[in-house]
Amino acid sequence: MSWFTQMLENWISFPYLEDYLTLVVHPRWFFVLLMLFYSAVLVLFCFSACASLLLYIYKKMNNHQENDFYSKFWDKPRHVMNQVVDTYGKIWHGIKMFLDVILAKDFTNAECVEILKKGHLLSILPGGAREGNFSNDYNLMWGNRTGFARIALEAKVPIIPIFTQNMCEAYRTFGKTRLTKWLYEKTRCIFLPSYGGFPVKLRTYVGEPIPYDPNITATELTEKAKTALENLRDRHQKRPGNILRALSERFDKHGKAN
Repeated sequence: MSWFTQMLENWISFPYLEDYLTLVVHPRWFFVLLMLFYSAVLVLFCFSACASLLLYIYKKMNNHQENDFYSKFWDKPRHVMNQVVDTYGKIWHGIKMFLDVILAKDFTNAECVEILKKGHLLSILPGGAREGNFSNDYNLMWGNRTGFARIALEAKVPIIPIFTQNMCEAYRTFGKTRLTKWLYEKTRCIFLPSYGGFPVKLRTYVGEPIPYDPNITATELTEKAKTALENLRDRHQKRPGNILRALSERFDKHGKAN
């Protein structure tokens, strides 16, 4: 009997297994792991709460009554918030491109068209929460969604594909089963525990714009956008994803030159 076989048998014997399981399932360790899993969420919540309070104070101190967040009144606090987020990104991920203007909202299709007609950029994630939580190894999950393509056609604007390298290594979910997927489809609520906030190297790549073509259908435009995004992914993302490799890329001198 080889030494490796003997060691393996000793390890899987009941006394060793019992000691190991006792260590793993100890409530103290469970609490530590839970805090690690949700630390990033807590930081984001605290930042959002503090930012909202400061913005409310700023509004009251200046006796501002309007809620037009595109007005110049909000340029100064928006610039400060952008600087904070950008600094956080440079320290934790090396993010150079996060959001130039923080305007997050559940827009209607008509509002999206109006924003684009005014010449503003609009970021849309066709996969949404479904892709973010249930996709495996950067696979697109758009289903039959063509809404973003119809919006682009109506506004007569190009579609710019954008891909962020290592995004799936920064945050992870586990428990992807048919049951959790079914629950999401029925309730639109996420039942997957998440963990992460790892300071992996994130790089955002902007592809060539897909020009407006009045003779193309929304379905055809969707397929073009999907192909363009998959090409960006295949060119810049090593698969399968790996958290340790993504962390090591923070020190990649060649990557910093891109």
